Amino acid sequence: MKPGHRGLIRIFKAAGYSWQGIQACYKNEAAFRQELLLLLVLTPAAMWLSNEAIEFILLIGSVILLLVVELLNTAIEMVVDRHGQEWHELSGLAKDMGSAAVFVMMGLCLLVWGTLTLSHLHWSVF
Repeated sequence: MKPGHRGLIRIFKAAGYSWQGIQACYKNEAAFRQELLLLLVLTPAAMWLSNEAIEFILLIGSVILLLVVELLNTAIEMVVDRHGQEWHELSGLAKDMGSAAVFVMMGLCLLVWGTLTLSHLHWSVF
């Protein structure tokens, strides 16, 4: 086991590092700020649209997962950029795949929000 803090101190320190990561992403990544704003705007809409707790969790959870994927994509981009500014095929692929993950997650958000919105409006989804 590597040396360091244990127990609650370790948990508090880890939470602090996580908060620093969120702040850094907010400061440096416009897409993260936009998606965070989207979460704030869509939360009241999710409260209105959802008839059950599971629907609310699906609606808000999909946007929170979008934020998580954006954090991971930003981390990939920063690691690639840290390694060097010269172009390399694998670096480009890594960045493209991170971007693709965000794109796929946006599609999932649209699917969840679209399906539940149509269901709420009593339009046949299936």
